[in-house]
Amino acid sequence: MTNKSATIQTIYDLCKKTFSPTITPPPSSPVVHKLCSLLDTVNPADVGLREENVDDDRGYGLSLLNPFNRAPRWAQPITYLDIHESDSFTMCIFCFPTSAVIPLHDHPEMTVFSKLLYGSLHVKAYDWIEPPQIAKSNAPEYSQARLAKLVSDKVLTAPCGTRVLYPTSGGNVHCFTAVTPCAVLDILTPPYLEDAGRRCTYYHDYPYSSFPGQGVISDGKEEDYAWLAEIEAPNVYMRPGNYAGPSLQE
Repeated sequence: MTNKSATIQTIYDLCKKTFSPTITPPPSSPVVHKLCSLLDTVNPADVGLREENVDDDRGYGLSLLNPFNRAPRWAQPITYLDIHESDSFTMCIFCFPTSAVIPLHDHPEMTVFSKLLYGSLHVKAYDWIEPPQIAKSNAPEYSQARLAKLVSDKVLTAPCGTRVLYPTSGGNVHCFTAVTPCAVLDILTPPYLEDAGRRCTYYHDYPYSSFPGQGVISDGKEEDYAWLAEIEAPNVYMRPGNYAGPSLQE
């Protein structure tokens, strides 16, 4: 077995051994550390990818003319590569053309490991304020919004460490925007499952000042907080691709 095959297989074996299809406490610190250490060693070739040429792979993401009905403009699609799906975890890769966007969305009761394989990616991420703080609205596009705290608003460039988000920390609600062509290897546990209440919900973020007097800040500045209002699922321009990396032994 080649080194690259062995690494992906070891990651799969650890996930299969550790993760459960039911909602349990997040993985223990030793498991998180071990899995992150393995993911940190993965490069594009290990999963059958090559870094795309910037000039050959330019997209335009989502139309921002109406933030509540984001339809794709002429663009290269995001390519989704399915490595493994089970009741316990999903392992997949998202390949982004320049400026492509996965809008602000959540991972309810889930832990997600994200490894940037190549390129540069802007990540904006929030965590909910607990207990929930709700602001009422008379706006026609939404009836209420919930207060969240900004966790990350920066550009990541490969090589960089694996990001981990947890059910209530680490940036569970986040948005990805490709600064250059890039690819992200994701492991989600447990996976999305609507029947179990793990439905992907999309949001639009509003400045804290949008609802004066309706939220209490315990620490930080107003700029560190935002109100997130649920929106209809946008039409993300995405296509399935063929995973060309090493086959996994069940």
